Amino acid sequence: MDTLLSSLLFFLSLFSIGSSQIQNFQQAFPIVEPDPGHTKLRLSREGLEAIERITNPIASVAVIGPYRSGKSFLLNQLLSLSCYEGFGVGHMRDTKTKGIWIWGTPIELDIDGVKTSVFYLDTEGFESVGKSNVYDDRIFALATVMSSVLIYNLPETIREADISRLSFAVELAEEFYGRVKGQDVAFEPAKLLWLIQRDFLQGKSVQQMVKEALRRVPNVNGDKNIDMVNQIRDSLAIMGDNSTAFSLPQPHLQRTKLCDMKDGDLEPLYVKRREQLKELVASIIRPKIVQGKSLNGKEFVSFLEQILEALNKGEIPSTGSLVEIFNKDILERCLKLYSERMGKLQLPLPEGSLQQSHDNSRGEAMRSFDQQHFGRHHAKKSVTQLDEEIQKVYRNVILKNEYQSSKLCEALYTNCEDMMDRLQVLRLPSMAKFNAGLQKCNHSFEHECVGPSKTNYEQRMMKMLGKSKSQFIKDYNQRLFNWLVAFSLVMVVIGRFIIKFILIEMGAWLLFIFLETYTRMFWSAESLYYNPVWHFIVATWETLVYSPVLDLDRWAIPLGVIVSLFVLYWRCYGKRKHGSRWILPLYSNNKNGRSRPRSD
Repeated sequence: MDTLLSSLLFFLSLFSIGSSQIQNFQQAFPIVEPDPGHTKLRLSREGLEAIERITNPIASVAVIGPYRSGKSFLLNQLLSLSCYEGFGVGHMRDTKTKGIWIWGTPIELDIDGVKTSVFYLDTEGFESVGKSNVYDDRIFALATVMSSVLIYNLPETIREADISRLSFAVELAEEFYGRVKGQDVAFEPAKLLWLIQRDFLQGKSVQQMVKEALRRVPNVNGDKNIDMVNQIRDSLAIMGDNSTAFSLPQPHLQRTKLCDMKDGDLEPLYVKRREQLKELVASIIRPKIVQGKSLNGKEFVSFLEQILEALNKGEIPSTGSLVEIFNKDILERCLKLYSERMGKLQLPLPEGSLQQSHDNSRGEAMRSFDQQHFGRHHAKKSVTQLDEEIQKVYRNVILKNEYQSSKLCEALYTNCEDMMDRLQVLRLPSMAKFNAGLQKCNHSFEHECVGPSKTNYEQRMMKMLGKSKSQFIKDYNQRLFNWLVAFSLVMVVIGRFIIKFILIEMGAWLLFIFLETYTRMFWSAESLYYNPVWHFIVATWETLVYSPVLDLDRWAIPLGVIVSLFVLYWRCYGKRKHGSRWILPLYSNNKNGRSRPRSD
C-alpha cells in the first residue's frame, strides 16, 4: 500500500512539474541568450513568461554600456534591491550577465492616468573578452528597440567609441522620432539618458560634457571614420528633447564591497542623486508604442520575436533591416492600392492613356508611402523596392493590355472581313451598299480598336479593304451587265405571256438588243462601262437596288413573290370581276368573235 501511494505521489509530482509555471517572479530571468558562438541571439522562455502575464501597457528601462561599468549594480539601486536579491553582480574579470535579463516583477506607475508596468533590463556589457563586435551590435540594437528609456551608463567620460556605439540608436531616433500618435507608427524611439559616473563632480557639468562630445571634430585629412562619427554627432545634436544627461558620483571608493553596504554606508551625495535619477526616469518614461498602440505582455513578446528575427538575419544589424520590416506592411498596402487602381481600368487602352493611368496610380501609391513610411534615409531602399514591385505589376498590365488589344482588334478585323465577303456575293450588286459597308467597317475599327495592336491591324485592315474593293469593282460591272441581260429576258416573258402588255415586251427587247449588239459592235463589254448611257443605267440601278429606306437585295425575293401573287390573282380573277376594261393596250384574241362586223 505504501509502495502504491509512493508511486502515485511520484507521478503526480512529475505531472505538476511538467505543467507548472514560474511561481516566484521576484528574481531576474534571461529573455535573450547568446548562441554558443556568441554571434546570434535566441529567446529564453523563462523571461518571456514573466512578460506575457502582464495585461497592462508595458514600458521598459534598459541599461547599456561597457562591461564592468556597474550596470547590474545600478539596476539593483533603481529597483531598491540588494545584490543578493536582484541582478547578479560580478566582481570577476569576465562579465556576469549574458545576453539580456529582466527583473520578473515590474514596477507599477501611473503614467498620464494609465497604469503602466515598468520592466528593468540588464544587458551584457560591450567589449568583453571572447565576443565579436557583431554580437555587441545585436545586443545594443535589441536593447535600443525594446526600451522606452535607454540609460547609457558610462564611467568617467564620453569616448569616441561611445559616440560610434550610439549610431544605431541615433539612426532609430532619426527614422522614427516625431511620429504623431494615432498614425500607423512602427515604434517610438527610446529616450536616451546619458549617465556618467565620476569620482569627482567638480569641473564641467555632464550636460557640457555631452555638448562638447557632440561637437564636430575638424577633419582636415578627410578621415572616413571621423566623418562617420561627425555625422552621428550631428544626428545626436538634432535629437533635442529626446535625450538628456545625468551625473552620478561613485557610491564608494571600495567598489568590490558595494554589495555588502547599506545606504548609510554609501556616499550621501550618491544616495541623493540616485533618488533624483529614479524620479527622472519615472518622469520621462512612457509606455512602449508599436503600430500606434501601447503593448501588453503578449504583444510585447511578439514584438520582441519580430525584432530578434530581423536582427539575426544579417551579419551586422542595421536600422535599414528594421525599417524594411516595418515598412513591409505599408509597402504591401501601397502596392495593393496601385494594383486596385490599375485593375479598375477597362482594357484595352491606348498606350498613352495606359501610361497616364500608370503615372497617376504610381504617384498616388508613392504619396501614400511617403505619408506612412518609416525612415528618412533607409526608407529609400523601401521606396526603390516599391517602385520595382509597381513596375512588375505595370509590365503585367502592359502584357494584358496588348493581349486584350490584339483580341479586340482581331475580332473587329474578322467581322469586317466577313462583311466584305458577304458584300462580294450580293444577289443584287450595289456599289452604294458596298461603300456603306466599307465605311461602317472603317468607322467601327477606328473607334473600337484601341491599344498597342491598333497600328498593326490598321495596316492589315487597309490592305484587306483595298483588296476587297478592287475585287468588287472588278466584278461589279460584269455582274450588273449579266443582271440586266437576264432582266430584259424576264421582262420579255412577263410582257408577252403574263401581263400581255406590248410596250413592256418591246422595251425589254430593245434593252436586250442594245446590250448584246453594243458589246459586239464595240468589241468588249468594258467599253460599255465608259458610256454615259451606262452611267445613267448604273445610277438608276443603284437608286432602285439600295437606299437608306429600301435594300432591294434583302427584299427582292419577298417583293417578287408578292408581285407574282398579285399578277396571278389579277390574271385569274381580275378579268372576271372587272371585265375586259384595261387601261393599257393588250393583245386581242377575238379574231372570230361575235362582235365582228359583217360585210355586205
